[in-house]
Amino acid sequence: MIPIAIRGIQLTSLVDFPGEVCTTVFLGGCNFRCPWCHNADMVLRPSVLPEISPAEVLNLLIRRRSWVQAVCITGGEPTLAPGLEEFVRTLKSRGFKVKLDTNGSQPDVIARLLAGDLLDYVAMDVKAPPEKYDLLTGTGADLEAIKESIALIKNSRVAYEFRTTVVPGLLEEEDLLAIGQMLAGARRYVLQQFRPAGTLLNPGLRELLPYPETTLDHIAARLQPFLAEVEVKS
Repeated sequence: MIPIAIRGIQLTSLVDFPGEVCTTVFLGGCNFRCPWCHNADMVLRPSVLPEISPAEVLNLLIRRRSWVQAVCITGGEPTLAPGLEEFVRTLKSRGFKVKLDTNGSQPDVIARLLAGDLLDYVAMDVKAPPEKYDLLTGTGADLEAIKESIALIKNSRVAYEFRTTVVPGLLEEEDLLAIGQMLAGARRYVLQQFRPAGTLLNPGLRELLPYPETTLDHIAARLQPFLAEVEVKS
């Protein structure tokens, strides 16, 4: 039995895995406390959510294989799960493509998955420039681990993206330019529009207005010299 606690599943997604129709699997628990996170229960109280067994998920995927051949593993923070590598190996052995969403805090896990040729796509959230990382993650982030993960992903053969959720009042234009310099030479960087919702970790952000899309477009244009591709995702 694979030692992994799956706390949610979205059977079909057209947006979680670029170029693929995928099933998205959610693993509970996270070591960051980003105030804009939409998955409060998944991060803070995963045990209150129903647990789905890996065997049940695998059987479901196999039954639906004729129209979904890819899986996105997200969270929470999936790299904290002790059974992640075994779960990914099982998916790959059954012919599924696998995308990993991660905050980059566990570079040793990312390194093993990449070395084992177990991933087809990696999306890493880069939360802030170095001087703001603790503020935006709500914890004492290990910046060397974050930088190591960035380097591992940039130097890998798999498709990847780095992404940042742009929260007014927490991240300004100059912060995003500093992140762009951190990621210089990366293939793809996504600016994600902040969306207020009732499930945010910090309820005080629920009434916060997102930046106008024109502002994000302007920032994206300024980031172009550092990166091969910059996208604004609303």
